[in-house]
Amino acid sequence: MAQALLATTKLRLVFQIGMDDDGKPIYKAKTFSNINREATADQLWQAAEALFGLSEDTISSVERVDSSDVIA
Repeated sequence: MAQALLATTKLRLVFQIGMDDDGKPIYKAKTFSNINREATADQLWQAAEALFGLSEDTISSVERVDSSDVIA
């Protein structure tokens, strides 16, 4: 039976940086690598909140991106 082993975790922040000519939002993402794989959702949110304060843009979403190695 195959197994999935958590390899890496990243924190991705998506910001709304403005509006286009049609009134649709324009997004920009910033990804932070080397996040502790054992970090909880609360810990990731606290880190994201600290980073929000450094930006003039509006935060759209906070995402945890996990990558796994599948082995047999």
